[in-house]
Amino acid sequence: MTMNLEEFREYAHQFTDWMADYYRNIEKYPVKSQVKPGEIFEKLPDMPPQRGESMDKVFDDFNSLILPGITHWQSPNYFAYFTANTSFPSILAEMLTATMAAQCMIWETSPAAAELEEKMMNWLKKMIGLPEYFEGVIQDTASTATLVSLLTAREKYTDFSVNEYGYSGNEKLRIYCSTETHSSIEKAVKIAGLGKNNLMKVEVDQSLAINTSELRNAIEKDLQNGLKPFCIVATLGTTGTLAIDPLHKIAGICNEYKLWLHVDAAFAGTALVLPENRWMTIGIDQADSFVFNPHKWMFTNFDCSAYFVKDKEALIKTFEILPEYLKTGTRGVVNDYRDWGIQLGRRFRALKLWFVIRNYGVEGISKKVDEHIEMAKELAGKIKSASNFALFEPQHLNLVCFRYQPEYVHAHEEINDLNQKLLQNLNDTGKIFLTHTKVNGLITLRMVIAQTYLENRYVDKAWELIQKTAKTL
Repeated sequence: MTMNLEEFREYAHQFTDWMADYYRNIEKYPVKSQVKPGEIFEKLPDMPPQRGESMDKVFDDFNSLILPGITHWQSPNYFAYFTANTSFPSILAEMLTATMAAQCMIWETSPAAAELEEKMMNWLKKMIGLPEYFEGVIQDTASTATLVSLLTAREKYTDFSVNEYGYSGNEKLRIYCSTETHSSIEKAVKIAGLGKNNLMKVEVDQSLAINTSELRNAIEKDLQNGLKPFCIVATLGTTGTLAIDPLHKIAGICNEYKLWLHVDAAFAGTALVLPENRWMTIGIDQADSFVFNPHKWMFTNFDCSAYFVKDKEALIKTFEILPEYLKTGTRGVVNDYRDWGIQLGRRFRALKLWFVIRNYGVEGISKKVDEHIEMAKELAGKIKSASNFALFEPQHLNLVCFRYQPEYVHAHEEINDLNQKLLQNLNDTGKIFLTHTKVNGLITLRMVIAQTYLENRYVDKAWELIQKTAKTL
């Protein structure tokens, strides 16, 4: 039953209609999938079909088996984790990308992909106010970008000897971040062979940003013990509470001790399209690398991570390898992006970014980001003035952290139990989806106000549901 071109055309139209209807009706789906562990697995056959099946049957099974197990990240009632936004222009571009199925590892394999990527990185650099001398490349995720940064830092610090000879066991390299930094930092440290025990997690201040006095003390202590500080990871927007590390102070410390500075702004980086938020990047001129994800808050679907470096040559020297089959006459004249990261194979990610920026314009993107931040501020104000609720402050950008805390409840364990039950009950309704973090040992609920097609009425309905559900506990 191999599909022919005309059948493809017919189903493509049918699927596009389904996609439009999906967005028309998306708020009617339970935001968080309501299935139980193993439920979908048990409904799927143990053996693959020997003969091809009709696309009608496959699509029916998609609707009946797969869709109930999907959490609807694009729902306007989705407030969990961080968003993985898409938008209509991004979806259309992804359809074209999937159709062409180009493998964009080097310039020769698709010149337009390489040159559009270079131009999109230049556009983004201007849009968020990065220094002109930074050069960018699209990675799949910020986790990969951080690993790429640490590997480059490692090689530059060791004069590229680890790549050449492997670890001698005498490197004693130390990396620093805050206790609130994303888990991908620790994962990158382990993958890079630097050793988990060499990642120093520095205590934070009351705002949950890194304590720079403690950071300096940790560096000095390591130097006294014969260890070798070489890298600091600063976070602009931590995963738990969107805390902003004081980049200008960290940059000064990096400059003083000659350390590599990587800036992780995976989610919050999009807020830099608004000039009033660029206080976060004072000191960015001292950074060696910077990453943010358009696939989180810039309406460009996953995956699309914008990674910028000051020293392009160090990056390329860390990753380049030139087998005979990849030698071309254009090498050195163009950007062969397979030398700018881990993967040889690369998707044409720049196309969807181009579609989004052109269709929205910088003004359109900025307007949406500003609206999300204002919605979050309004919600934070309501929570702060509500009895029996406590708002975590400072409230940053478009994340609101709060807990249910009745006046008669004081024990941490009881407060945690209440909030765990509240979270579970809210998510079980299917009407909204929230997640949590812990602040000073207390379970704290998180509401991310960032979904592409979000409106005030959805935030208001969510807050009403939260209050109503809390009263039932």
